Amino acid sequence: MLSFYLVLVSLLLLEPFSVARHSFSSNREQSDQSRASEDLVANLPGQPVVNFKHYAGYVTVNENNGRRLFYWLYESPSLPDEKPLVLWLNGGPGCSSIGYGATQEIGPFLVDSDESSLTVNPYSWNKEANLLFLESPIGVGFSYSNTSTDYANLGDDFAANDAYAFLHEWFLKYPSYRTRAFYIAGESYAGKYVPELAEIIVDRNKDPSLFIDLRGILLGNPETSDVQDWQGMVDYAWSHAVISDETHRTIIASCDFNSNDTWSNQDCSQAVNELLKQYKEIDIYSLYTSVCIDSLTGSDDNSTPVFKTTSKMMPRIMAGYDPCLDDYAKSYYNRLDVQKALHVSSGHHLRDWRICNMSVFNGWSDSKESVLPIYQKLIAAGIRIWVYSGDTDGRVPVLSTRYSISTLSLPITREWRPWYHQKQVGGWVQEYEGLTFATFRGAGHAVPTFKPSESLAFFSSFLSGASLPFKR
Repeated sequence: MLSFYLVLVSLLLLEPFSVARHSFSSNREQSDQSRASEDLVANLPGQPVVNFKHYAGYVTVNENNGRRLFYWLYESPSLPDEKPLVLWLNGGPGCSSIGYGATQEIGPFLVDSDESSLTVNPYSWNKEANLLFLESPIGVGFSYSNTSTDYANLGDDFAANDAYAFLHEWFLKYPSYRTRAFYIAGESYAGKYVPELAEIIVDRNKDPSLFIDLRGILLGNPETSDVQDWQGMVDYAWSHAVISDETHRTIIASCDFNSNDTWSNQDCSQAVNELLKQYKEIDIYSLYTSVCIDSLTGSDDNSTPVFKTTSKMMPRIMAGYDPCLDDYAKSYYNRLDVQKALHVSSGHHLRDWRICNMSVFNGWSDSKESVLPIYQKLIAAGIRIWVYSGDTDGRVPVLSTRYSISTLSLPITREWRPWYHQKQVGGWVQEYEGLTFATFRGAGHAVPTFKPSESLAFFSSFLSGASLPFKR
């Protein structure tokens, strides 16, 4: 079966994974609290005054190889000791959760267009939960390894295992969160990261010493199942007048997305090339907003993905009402004073930060064709699954998600209907046994960037397990 992202040249052996069974003694917890205080962020350049604490720094997930993952924790401004912990992951693979999720979508600080100051996000999700952003895997953002061979092993299993190791080490650093209600959220290729990590947690929770109180997962415009993702992408491009009737008919007639040899069919390859060519003219992640002209004409940023006809697709480039948000983030996080405040750099060494690392993307060695079997496993384990889709995204369009969910044949518990926010239709929603699917009307790939108020209300409903409002 075709991989949506990867042509595997060879299978790489991932290193064995284990988590030490830590004894959470009071002495250990006291010393770990002091470790956490060292990561307190103070004097972040351009930061407005806020009434919550935030922490940033590194957690070592492999001592021998020097593998370290960068995190940023924002406490909730109200009742942080009582609210749940939510881990947010962005995808790519190779794109930064700091640059996207924290800076452009759901975090409390948004980088201004002057690239030097921060604005408070009035719709930050830390109003409802403590937010933990992780740059994963190594090679993404500020995360790294001192062992070069680690980068040759990057793939889904590698990322999930390192993220799991990160959590247990992070809980040692922040022991007050160890028994907190825990959720995992993410978008795009994190549609694979999130359920894969959740599966490891469910499996290893059988050992009480490793227990993590995972309650649910939240997935936005998620990569889910390669076959359905491709089919949805093609049908969406045609139904939204991006490609011609002729191109659509050629793809339908010649492309077998269930095949391991899809691209050997020349008619299929040429037709998909035509689809990608048309999407190069606009923002595939947001059909109806402008592109960043400065980036198109003057940037030599080698992290900018390039379209090509293989089974690979590119990570998100730009989205949002301001299409140059990525540029602002890149400039801000490559400042030495910012990196010092985030405990990334000391002295005069500047670490190169990219919003997407194409070396990670191009070297990805392992991608599951479908995470739908994991959905079934998590539902059986009682894990809440909510999936949402901005309906103006062409990259992982709403059709792809609907096609994927339909293959599960889950019993419907509440029929398709509009949901409302501030007396307006926010989108449409359908509830199944164990899964809720909702659309966001007029939102692109990074839904909270387009619909911040609606997204915060949606997030609140997810945490409470309550149905979305169905009356004005």
